[in-house]
Amino acid sequence: MLDATGPATRPDHAPSDHPKLPGDRVGILLANLGTPDDTDYWSMRRYLNEFLSDQRVIDYPRWKWQPLLQLIILTKRPFSSGKAYKSIWNEEANESPLLTITKAQTAKIAQRMAERYGDRVKVDYCMRYGNPSTKSKVQEMVAAGCRKILFFPLYPQYAGATSATANDQFFRALMAEKWQPTARVVDPYFSHPMYIEALAQSIERAYATADARPDILVCSYHGVPKRYLLEGDPYHCQCQKTTRLLRERLGWDESQIATTFQSRFGPEEWLKPYTVEEVARLAREDGKKHIAVCAPAFSADCIETLEEINEEIKESFEEAGGEWFTYIPCLNDDAAHLDALSRVIEENLGGWVS
Repeated sequence: MLDATGPATRPDHAPSDHPKLPGDRVGILLANLGTPDDTDYWSMRRYLNEFLSDQRVIDYPRWKWQPLLQLIILTKRPFSSGKAYKSIWNEEANESPLLTITKAQTAKIAQRMAERYGDRVKVDYCMRYGNPSTKSKVQEMVAAGCRKILFFPLYPQYAGATSATANDQFFRALMAEKWQPTARVVDPYFSHPMYIEALAQSIERAYATADARPDILVCSYHGVPKRYLLEGDPYHCQCQKTTRLLRERLGWDESQIATTFQSRFGPEEWLKPYTVEEVARLAREDGKKHIAVCAPAFSADCIETLEEINEEIKESFEEAGGEWFTYIPCLNDDAAHLDALSRVIEENLGGWVS
């Protein structure tokens, strides 16, 4: 168990020309999906190419998918995606909201870890796609003397296209290290009591300040192809459990909350119901004129929440006759959320740091 750290020193009995080694530390590496560096065509193309070339995300055979991606999709999509990102871009910091929020989360978690463990731990963040890359941050941690690294994908629910590909990239980064640190990966925290409590508190605050109580809460999760569920991906089941636990904590009946899936891409069937269609059905067929939407699969607001939910999905609801649409932001750097993430980290550091 790690009890102390110190300046770089030469190992005992080592020759005088042996390089000094930094004192042992534990690295805590938070990982999120990623972000383009800017909203221009080439920045968007680089980002989308990395993202859509990942076979965890699009698992079609490369010989079939890559010509379509390179010759058609990446010719057009950077323009539309860049426009969408520009509508939510943090102009002051010249970065995406996801990056701004992830930086804030990391800084506040680092403060909590420092208060508990001192300088024995190093907290940082990386992105699966874009910058800062997972490889660069692993290299920095190793250089800083982190002989152990706790890798924490910031996805409450596990999916092959999110948690697994983040883990893949982390282990690829370890493959490049001559002296690999010991590594742990944090389990999904979709049912952790403190995460559910943080979600519930955010819902209660939003309902308390609403002009009128929403008729229903729609929990919109990022979608994946239905085929992934049939092939063994647990994501759908974990999303359903998060909604159930949230409903039980709020003390609601089943008519007051719904689970839907957004961000469908490509021709095949994805997990249903689709959020964009379900909100319209709720307004048109069920007479739900005031709905609230939250996004429990996202640890930070991003393009899928700020642009897709707050614009596209909202528009679908209103065009179907809906009158009041309330988007409840992600937990972001809310104190209860950071307390939950910190507790998950502490539980996973067992035996590594006292």
